[in-house]
Amino acid sequence: MIKVAMTSVYVDDVAKAHAFYTGVLGFETRTRTDLGDGTLFVTVGAGEGAQRDLELLLEPGQGPIAEPYRRAVREAGLPAIVFSVTDLRAEYERLRGEGVNFVQEPQDQGPVLTAVLDDTVGNLVQLAQPKD
Repeated sequence: MIKVAMTSVYVDDVAKAHAFYTGVLGFETRTRTDLGDGTLFVTVGAGEGAQRDLELLLEPGQGPIAEPYRRAVREAGLPAIVFSVTDLRAEYERLRGEGVNFVQEPQDQGPVLTAVLDDTVGNLVQLAQPKD
């Protein structure tokens, strides 16, 4: 069996992304290693009781490949990543209370309820709640 172990999202600033993804979104730090020259290798993952084997790498987004890709995805209004939530409206209210900027309020989108936020480090992030 093959499973996803790690995926990544390009970010403007790894330290700022780490603070947002842990302090605001509620992920936990899995790995934080200083590689020298101010370069950080940081992974985060869902907290207690969640899928422990999947990690999100907060990847530096500078460079000739990452920058055009990120710009094109953002300009197209596409989320760089989608996170599943069990109660989208509650998460939306909690995150708005934390000052998070949503570019799309909760919307019915067929089999899911979605909202899109700005992660403060160059990406749009979609929250999705499956409808049962």
